[in-house]
Amino acid sequence: MGTIDADAHVIESEATFAYMDPEYSRLTPIPVTRRESGNAERGFEGQQLNDYWVVDGKLQPRSFNVGTKTTQKEAREMSDVQMRLAHMDELEIDTQVLYPTLYLRPFTQDPTVEWAMAKCYNRWITDIVKRAPDRLRWAMVAPLLSPHRLREEMEFCKENGACAVFLRAVEYDNRIGNEFFDQLYKLGEELDLPMCFHSGLNSQLIQDIYAKESGFVRAKLQCVGTFHSLILEKVAARYPKLRWGFVEISAQWIPYALNDLSLRFRRRGEEMSDTIMADNNIYVACQVTDDLDYVLKYSGTDNIVIGTDYGHSDTSTEIEALRKLSNDGIVKPEVAKKILDDNARVLYGL
Repeated sequence: MGTIDADAHVIESEATFAYMDPEYSRLTPIPVTRRESGNAERGFEGQQLNDYWVVDGKLQPRSFNVGTKTTQKEAREMSDVQMRLAHMDELEIDTQVLYPTLYLRPFTQDPTVEWAMAKCYNRWITDIVKRAPDRLRWAMVAPLLSPHRLREEMEFCKENGACAVFLRAVEYDNRIGNEFFDQLYKLGEELDLPMCFHSGLNSQLIQDIYAKESGFVRAKLQCVGTFHSLILEKVAARYPKLRWGFVEISAQWIPYALNDLSLRFRRRGEEMSDTIMADNNIYVACQVTDDLDYVLKYSGTDNIVIGTDYGHSDTSTEIEALRKLSNDGIVKPEVAKKILDDNARVLYGL
């Protein structure tokens, strides 16, 4: 049985931003460290948050969600690719699909800053995956505020191992059905690059409203709402060749969302298909803590994948997730094979 980690991370470092185009060197994120303080914020592992990036004049936490207890720094930051591959072997993972970390949050409204940061990240990760192209794939950062650059950048990333476009639940305060995304979705269809919504959002307004809460509403429920809109507003139906992924928000919510959707369809005189996720090429990454027998009754067995959240330390992190699903009898072996391998191959076009 093959194993594909549908949600792994890289942690950006100074090495990442060494790839900043010289034209935009003035925009390079600056690492800063605060003095030790008993009043400092603390991360998921209880660590004091003393390290930050300054991006477009704003502080962004550098270590809030970093899983220091489960992975080595060199493997998280990909400064030692062989160490990362050796750890993947230990975890019985054949392929990882890599998502960013800093880019999960809103950090700019400036098209120039966004383009410089996207181009920099995409060039850095390209050089990393070249060292193990059969085992490392990645989700590209799209310059959404520079539509004239989209085609060229998406073609470059596709040619260099990208297998998805990384998106957040809300992008620049635009809902997913807005014309703002039309060019992106059309290019995704043409280039066979799925749109993958990762836990997180790109709305400073929503970020500020929920700044003091755990991230459940801000980062996860926004994504569930995006799934709901994708079906209810028939956005996915407008792009029938495009695949859609929802990553790092578990799958336990699927029965609730689909039940609500069916009620809304009926109210407008329509009947929702029992295979609505498959009909719309929608895939969701589960967690081993989900009640999968219950979830699969609603989602079907062909549209669920699984990830470890490698490199992070939040409620979605389970470094042993793939091995547990494979070995612990959580689901039948033939279903486990689909979740661990077959479905992710379809989602990511591997």
